Amino acid sequence: MGHGRLADAQNILVDADDTLWENNVYFERAIADFISFLNHRQRSPREVREILNDVERECIVTHGYGLHSFAHALVKTFERLSVEPLTPALHETIHGFAHAIAEQPVKLLPEVRETLEFLAGRHCLWLVTKGDLKEQTRKFESSGLKPYFSCVEILPEKNVAAYRAILKKHSLVAGQTWMVGNSPKSDINPALRTGMNAVFVPHGDTWILEHEQLIAAEPPSRLLVVEAFRDLQKHF
Repeated sequence: MGHGRLADAQNILVDADDTLWENNVYFERAIADFISFLNHRQRSPREVREILNDVERECIVTHGYGLHSFAHALVKTFERLSVEPLTPALHETIHGFAHAIAEQPVKLLPEVRETLEFLAGRHCLWLVTKGDLKEQTRKFESSGLKPYFSCVEILPEKNVAAYRAILKKHSLVAGQTWMVGNSPKSDINPALRTGMNAVFVPHGDTWILEHEQLIAAEPPSRLLVVEAFRDLQKHF
């Protein structure tokens, strides 16, 4: 696409967690606290983390995304690894690691507000995120970013079927629709497979379960990789 700016109005679908505001860094902190609390004698912190990753994958299937699922994964990991029985007091402590995340204020990433203001004057912006409806709604409403978006979609999962459903529901043309986000697995690859365009905005703390090799864009779909969210102003 080069550095020329798109003249025609586009539909720009924007991810929320770790694209607009910090998110995973708080989970990483909670996980570090949990691993330290567990203090496993036989397994290294790295091995404990790998087990937790596996348990989180299982919990996503049954509980979806969000703090409830994360708390459930911590409890299950404790039960799997600890020689101690899970007492009510221990259960409360472990849940506390997850609840601490909910208390974090929404911290916007650099120049997000200015960039959204710039884009909203030229294009149609949509917030498209996945996760727990209540949690994501709370974060969005306290972010102060509501005025820039014409539509909000909070999905249980972001995959090809979900993107196809959005295109159909809102009568969007795939070639004039872009998915902007930090996750190859949820934002970029399924959007490209749907025939949409995508903008990859890397984040240093992207959740490990969202890591995936970026696929190539099959023309006419386009993939743009930028260094930071503010760089969207150069292209749109």
